[in-house]
Amino acid sequence: MRKPPGRRSGQQAFVVRKNPDGSGDLEVLLVDPVYKDGMTLPGGSAERDELPHLAARRHLETETGLVLPLRVILAVDYVSAAEFPEGLNLIWAGGLIGPEQVQVVLAHTPPGEIRGLHWVPRYRLGVELEPDQSRRVHDAWDAWESGAGRPMLLRGVPVPLD
Repeated sequence: MRKPPGRRSGQQAFVVRKNPDGSGDLEVLLVDPVYKDGMTLPGGSAERDELPHLAARRHLETETGLVLPLRVILAVDYVSAAEFPEGLNLIWAGGLIGPEQVQVVLAHTPPGEIRGLHWVPRYRLGVELEPDQSRRVHDAWDAWESGAGRPMLLRGVPVPLD
């Protein structure tokens, strides 16, 4: 971020697939950005006056090729100014995608700031992610599995999907 805002509004998408090995295990989609160490969920900052769920969808499409309806927030992670520009990161439920959508990801060429796209099983999150990112993804995964997400509201009404 060359000129970060006073407070960031980070938007990330939690997307999983069934491992193609036939085990039925789930894997989460992660991106490997060039501007920081370790992988993270797809996403980025919202622009001024951009609805958060639409920012998450924009970043998800740019980085992975996926266009998913994002309405449910799985987790909110506060980052203090001592560590990075102060901000709130909202983790959006992209959910379980099917084989056609997995093919979209596999065929997609990510932008230059992304080294690669990776599918990672839950048991490897602690190895593949920095500790704060690992905790964030684990909490989002728990919320997704238990159905504990909450809708994004716009003046008290659930946001439209597009």
